[in-house]
Amino acid sequence: QVQLVESGGGLVQAGGSLRLSCAASGRTFSSYAMGWFRQAPGKEREFVAAINWSGGNTYYADSVKGRFTISRDNAKNTVYLRINSLKPEDTAVYYCAADHVPAGIPPFDFVTWGQGTQVTVSS
Repeated sequence: QVQLVESGGGLVQAGGSLRLSCAASGRTFSSYAMGWFRQAPGKEREFVAAINWSGGNTYYADSVKGRFTISRDNAKNTVYLRINSLKPEDTAVYYCAADHVPAGIPPFDFVTWGQGTQVTVSS
């Protein structure tokens, strides 16, 4: 069973940057597409970004294109989310997730989730 552990969240000022990390263990991480989601207070969890198993293809929600960058290092079993030009509306718990099958293609079905990392952006 795969386990995902997010880190890198914190309190930052608007305009700043963060890099979130998601460390995976328990199965062949490099075979699976990975995604990042976020949930703001009082709102439903929403898709942010995804990356295929090789890292060759990335996908973003329209609301974050140009500011968020997803990447992965399969040698380190880690997926990253770089967030630039942070805005107060980016405040949320950020979750990473793994696809349900190896070498999956969109639409992905993310079935394994981490516990989340809190990002708070002050104005």
